[in-house]
Amino acid sequence: MDRLNDVLADISSVVWGPWLLIPLLLGTGVFLTIRLTGLQFRAFGRAFRLAFLTRKDPGATGDITHYQALATALAATVGVGNIAGVATAIGLGGPGALFWMWVTGLVGMATKYTEAFLGVRFRHTDAAGEQSGGPMYYLSRGIKAPLGPILGVLFAVFAVIASFGIGNMTQSNTVAAQADEQWGISTVVTGIILTVAAAAVVLGGIQSIARVASAFVPIMIVVYIAAGTWVLLANVSELPAALQLIMSDAFTGTSAVGGFVGAGFLMALRYGVARGIFSNESGLGTGGIAAAAAKTTHPVRQALVSMTQTFIDTLVVVSFTGLVIVTTGMWDSGEEGSLMTSSAFEVGLPGDWGGHVVALSVMFFAFSTLLGWSYYGERNVERLVGRRGVTPYRVLFVIMIFVGAVTELTTIWTFADIMNGLMALPNLIGLIILSGLVARETREYLNSPEGMLLKPRSGRRGTAGQQ
Repeated sequence: MDRLNDVLADISSVVWGPWLLIPLLLGTGVFLTIRLTGLQFRAFGRAFRLAFLTRKDPGATGDITHYQALATALAATVGVGNIAGVATAIGLGGPGALFWMWVTGLVGMATKYTEAFLGVRFRHTDAAGEQSGGPMYYLSRGIKAPLGPILGVLFAVFAVIASFGIGNMTQSNTVAAQADEQWGISTVVTGIILTVAAAAVVLGGIQSIARVASAFVPIMIVVYIAAGTWVLLANVSELPAALQLIMSDAFTGTSAVGGFVGAGFLMALRYGVARGIFSNESGLGTGGIAAAAAKTTHPVRQALVSMTQTFIDTLVVVSFTGLVIVTTGMWDSGEEGSLMTSSAFEVGLPGDWGGHVVALSVMFFAFSTLLGWSYYGERNVERLVGRRGVTPYRVLFVIMIFVGAVTELTTIWTFADIMNGLMALPNLIGLIILSGLVARETREYLNSPEGMLLKPRSGRRGTAGQQ
């Protein structure tokens, strides 16, 4: 087992090293930001209105609403990566890792926009009458053979495997460990509860997943942010110093202090980007899968909605976790993963509320991720073997939730990082190749009469009514 751990660590170091995926992820995000002329900044207001204020899209085709597609994507991304992943990044990469998570999120909004646009642009109706799309389709259909089909199949294979890592066993394992640590609940009991609850939703498909996600995702995020706000207000005097430490450490690194591993610039960069992508998934291509199911009249409309998911995940939820850890001084406590986050909230909240808040957040965040990733996995199974593979996949996915909860998974985070990287590589190559199409059609739509209605009112009449 030790040998396997060493091999996986070596592979992860290559995939997430300074010469392969990290520059490709950041470079693609920067490239798309330039190619789309800063769309994530200049059109954020329009994106927000579409996501949260526009209830109908007359004439749209799809399976779920704009908001349900966003909620499904948030369900998949707002998981233990926002709690344990952030703590792991800061523990191994120093406070500066949070800065690189922010950078990954900002440029990742352009990446997420492009993925969602292409997901809708190249989606198709499957044998069950459902909309199906994502990198496994836009790579195959948008890029000429043989490269496109090869990239599409590679993505689908990696995504199916990854769904049992990032989207399944890492989630249930973290929940079981947290429940055992906080309340002494047996991992077997936790595993059974998670498995039964997930089965009740997952086996119902995208409609069931979207209904559940749209109902409780906003609640779990608001409760977590409220608790984080309490801690930050209680430590508001430490906030300026914490921000200064984050910014300086991002470029200089931090020497070993207490239980802190010690990090230099490359460590902060590596773990910030790796855990940032683990959290918001911009570049993985999964956002295009959720977006493809949305009821929308044009790819631009859903793509604008989808890019707000990266903002909410990284610039909001991740920020609260990171700032709570740094302002309370728990970043060099020697704790690891979600236990570091729990300790930070316990320091900042009165009584023993901190541990309970984090434990409950881990449970809800992880459960939502299980739901979102079950859908991502089944869409890729459908791409590889057709509809006949969907039900067996759902059953296996549910079973592996229990396995993850009751098994010691010392290598699972490393494995998940590798699978994330392998998913990202074909997708990022495709995004660069297809960026011209995205930029051209985005420009045409935003300059069209329908697209102009998305702009701020500025004296225009009927904007809200015509959306």
